[in-house]
Amino acid sequence: MTSSTLESIARWRDGFHRATMDELLAGMAPLLPVLDLIPNAAIFIKDSQARYLCANQTLAQRCGLKSLQPLLGKTSAEVFPIQLGQVYTAQDIKVLQDGQVLESQLELHLFKNREPGWCLTYKWPLYNRQEEIIGLIGISLDLQSASKTHPAYKRLAAVDEFIRRNFSQTVTMAELTGIAGMSASQLERYCKKIFHLSPRQMIHKARLEHAHRLLHEDMAITEVALRCGYADHSAFSRQFKALTGLTPRQYRQQLGRSDAGPASDAE
Repeated sequence: MTSSTLESIARWRDGFHRATMDELLAGMAPLLPVLDLIPNAAIFIKDSQARYLCANQTLAQRCGLKSLQPLLGKTSAEVFPIQLGQVYTAQDIKVLQDGQVLESQLELHLFKNREPGWCLTYKWPLYNRQEEIIGLIGISLDLQSASKTHPAYKRLAAVDEFIRRNFSQTVTMAELTGIAGMSASQLERYCKKIFHLSPRQMIHKARLEHAHRLLHEDMAITEVALRCGYADHSAFSRQFKALTGLTPRQYRQQLGRSDAGPASDAE
């Protein structure tokens, strides 16, 4: 369902290239009943000010709403928790101002139960007939399940297990291809097919999941970084903020904990 959903949205976007926003929304209307049936994907259209114009029911549920109406006319920063919403809106601004396409961005999102989980986000600019950006269309796909029926699943599951056991060390592509018994290009292709992630994204995901756990403890942030496989504190902080919207210190402060580490942990 993931690939077919992306292809359908891409075809719709290409078909309405150089249209007005009203025409775009009118063209989207017949698709909404179908998009509302997709529980593992939040799909949306925003205007040039990054405000929601249209979305499926899954997105409304993630925002804790029973209907779309309270969502419309607002930015992500206004409807999501601050540590998530500000990141989404910053992404929107890059797409809207620079025409930047966002693809396969691994990040935290909210699921129906309002608990955070991992997703892949895609965002594309929308243009009018004058080639001006008038908004964007996007989709965030949940990563809660893998394609276990795929013939290569067992070999890729072994790769995933190896990453989860060894993420605190340097994990090389040679090690992963050896475990999977396939070439680097095959491994990349099958990882995306089965887990919807590249091998590098799988490593980042395992490290950041462990970091979330360690930040609940009284441990210096530099030590957390080392235990999660990062060479230094700065690299860890950059990656953590890119995926969560918060620095490790800010995340810990939201938990009501102060940093147990020395002044060198300052961000």
